[in-house]
Amino acid sequence: MAILIVYYSRKGENYWNGSIKNLKKGNTEIVAEFIQKAVGGDLFEVDTVKPYPADYYACIDEAQKELRASSRPEIKAFVEDISKYDTIFVGYPNWWGQMPMCMCTFLEHYDLMGKKIVPFCTNEGSGMGSSERQLKTVCKGANVVSGLAVHGAESLQSESKVTAWAKKNVN
Repeated sequence: MAILIVYYSRKGENYWNGSIKNLKKGNTEIVAEFIQKAVGGDLFEVDTVKPYPADYYACIDEAQKELRASSRPEIKAFVEDISKYDTIFVGYPNWWGQMPMCMCTFLEHYDLMGKKIVPFCTNEGSGMGSSERQLKTVCKGANVVSGLAVHGAESLQSESKVTAWAKKNVN
């Protein structure tokens, strides 16, 4: 069984326990790496052609505009052959109760019929929001299972929780 861990993660200014903190590595990237350490697989980071603003509040304003417009921001690269993967972990920060629209750009590029989609997100209190429902719409014909929400400010301390969850989702 081949595993792909695809994610979008925000470095730099992030909301962190009620204030803004500058992160060298995004919370979602940290969780994605824990998943890879636990179950193996290939990591793939989604990156937008037009960067989101460095200022956190400007970034989430932009993300809200994209969500309202159902935008599909252009991304820099795609996985060359997604057909070889049976299980795809999909990670993102929860913005406005959803995954960033660049993840829709990525996922809609492929035929995901029959794939197992395992979502995970980082957030500062909103959990999975309605992103699992969003994934079921975007990933037509895929088996979208229940996701894992990790409080972003606790991502560095989440390894044991992430490991147990990831292993449960590949067996």
